[in-house]
Amino acid sequence: MAGARSEPLGLGARWRELRRAGAVYREPRIVAILFLGFASGLPLALTFGTLTFWLAEAGIDKTEIGLFALVGIAYGWKFIWAPVIDRLPLPLLTSLLGRRRGWILAWQLALIASILALGAADPAGSLAVTALLAVLVAFCSASQDIVIDAYRVELFEERLQGAGAAMIVIGYRIGMLVSGAGALLIAEQVSWFAAYAVMAALMLVGVATVLLSPEPEASALVRPASRLQPLAARLHEAVIEPFAEFFRRNGPATAVVILLFIMFYKLGDALLGVMANPFYVELGFSKTEIASVVKTFGLFATLAGGLVGGLLINARGILPALWICGLLQMLSNLTFAAQAYVGHNVSFLVVTIGLENLAGGMATAAFVAYLSSLCNVRFTATQYALLTSFMAQTRTVLASGSGVLAEHMDWISFFVFTTAAAAPALVLLWWLARRVVPAPIPAAAA
Repeated sequence: MAGARSEPLGLGARWRELRRAGAVYREPRIVAILFLGFASGLPLALTFGTLTFWLAEAGIDKTEIGLFALVGIAYGWKFIWAPVIDRLPLPLLTSLLGRRRGWILAWQLALIASILALGAADPAGSLAVTALLAVLVAFCSASQDIVIDAYRVELFEERLQGAGAAMIVIGYRIGMLVSGAGALLIAEQVSWFAAYAVMAALMLVGVATVLLSPEPEASALVRPASRLQPLAARLHEAVIEPFAEFFRRNGPATAVVILLFIMFYKLGDALLGVMANPFYVELGFSKTEIASVVKTFGLFATLAGGLVGGLLINARGILPALWICGLLQMLSNLTFAAQAYVGHNVSFLVVTIGLENLAGGMATAAFVAYLSSLCNVRFTATQYALLTSFMAQTRTVLASGSGVLAEHMDWISFFVFTTAAAAPALVLLWWLARRVVPAPIPAAAA
């Protein structure tokens, strides 16, 4: 009857609705993004945690090990060479596989070779060569990320962007776990070269995924840069226009607010993350307790959060999901304040890590989907690289002062401060939500 009040859904209807929403994760394209996320996350630990463990075991002093953090600078500055990857075709590979898949395969083959070379290095005998090869692996990895992110954004229509964001996060985390804990186990049982050789072989998962997956239709509609164009015109189209289009499409004021929001959305999480390990040590948690609860259980909580975040985006949309996940992410920091009050209590640590990582995984999925929605498919790789470079400043520059704050505060005050640090992003989100933020540029328009 017209105007009749709809009855609330029963339990059976709600379960069927949830199953329909969850069916998106069985979509072949979504599964492909899981494997590409794995290939994207795999190289990261090989130039960070795993490599620093190897260096320490080789007797390298702490000062030199600390300088190896600079190896990852490529991840924060990848937007500089993203225009080249976005616009230039590759001989043979572009014609065979397409604009995006050709570049992904090229960087994956480069990663396999560079990871093998790094594994064959001798840190004790030639630290400079080891550092140079680590920089090469990080550069190839950051470059692969540029194309995989562009591929994911262009592959999905808007309704699948949330699930795609969730799967890239889950695959990335699994890849980091394999190249972290997995590589250490192989190195302990066999050798460091064997560990890096196995990681290089696992990159073939990404290679197979590229060969079996389709090229995005949106990518085929964008013409690569022509060699017949004047050099100045090509440079303007590849380098200037992606950034100019972003500001032109959103308006200068809104574009600046978007970039500030991107920098601040994960600020509270980043401040907490830097000081989490010193906090565990000061409370007296053992390495075994940290490994089992923080690393292992925490990983599964993060993966679950990514899946829930994807379902939430699919059900409610990106902006509502950003609100919900942002609030949960902010409030979850208070569980660390409660942990500081309780002290050394493993059972409570399970609750703390479970809530914080679940909320963090949800927020990351929503955030990645939002970044994807901001890109014009004409310049996906360049614009997404720019946006994620702003995001990277949060966990590097903005979070670098967390140690100073923790030195001058007790732990409870510090974690309350990290909670408050998440509030500016929500204020900026409120400002953005009152304006019409453009949706992704349709493929046909590109």
